[in-house]
Amino acid sequence: MDFETVVLIVGTTIDAVGVLIIIAGLLAGSALYLRGVIRQHDLRANYRRYRQNIGRAILLGLEFLVAGDIIRTVAISPTFESVGVLALIVVVRTFLSFSLEVEIDGRWPWGKRTTTSDGPAGPGSVGGGS
Repeated sequence: MDFETVVLIVGTTIDAVGVLIIIAGLLAGSALYLRGVIRQHDLRANYRRYRQNIGRAILLGLEFLVAGDIIRTVAISPTFESVGVLALIVVVRTFLSFSLEVEIDGRWPWGKRTTTSDGPAGPGSVGGGS
């Protein structure tokens, strides 16, 4: 087996792990959500946890997908065009990661982590603090 084939297999395997993480997170998050609905727990808090769990699964899966793209692009075809496409993919996925981080924590990633009884808030949070 030559180097290019090994790198392609490794990159594809890492992509598959990323997809499996997203699917497993969706299934697990949905099961926890349904359990909370059936038990009639606080539906608003249950829905918030559901969105946070799904967001975390997507974030982790995206990290694996980016890693697979980087491995394949840099090791197999490091042309200016392929690196440019990779850069665009990384920018889009980084934007998605920041958006999901705001959704999950209710604050910008660089903001201070403070909590109140209602959930995340404080000067660094989105829509919270003064």
